[in-house]
Amino acid sequence: MTRPADPATVLAFDFGTRRIGVAVGNTVTRAARALTTVSGTTEEARLEAIRELVDEWQPQRLVVGVPLHADGTPHAMTARAQRFARDLAARFGIDVALADERHTTELAQSALGEIGAARKGRALRDAMAAQLILQGYLDDAAAGS
Repeated sequence: MTRPADPATVLAFDFGTRRIGVAVGNTVTRAARALTTVSGTTEEARLEAIRELVDEWQPQRLVVGVPLHADGTPHAMTARAQRFARDLAARFGIDVALADERHTTELAQSALGEIGAARKGRALRDAMAAQLILQGYLDDAAAGS
């Protein structure tokens, strides 16, 4: 995993074929927060919405959650998320790190249930999953692992 060397704004993505959860954070505070969920009927529409976020937040790094089976082996969505990461790097010219996203969606759903917001929908869940992905990335970078 690539670690940030200087203070940087970071956007993270919980990739999905219909919705993409987005979180923002920075390497100074090492805190992530759910930002939004991007959805659109086409891949191009979703990428345009991401371009607007990149323009607004001016991140120095992007992080894409890579789904894996519980045992760490890849599955069908693994390659799609990796392709998404490559597409972001090519489109925006920004360093993209990959992060293990195992169980983030379930953890986000559980957290929403604990605060009585489980019925708020998948969009909020996906943004929270992106927050968990980014927080894990920032924590790992701070620990020097």
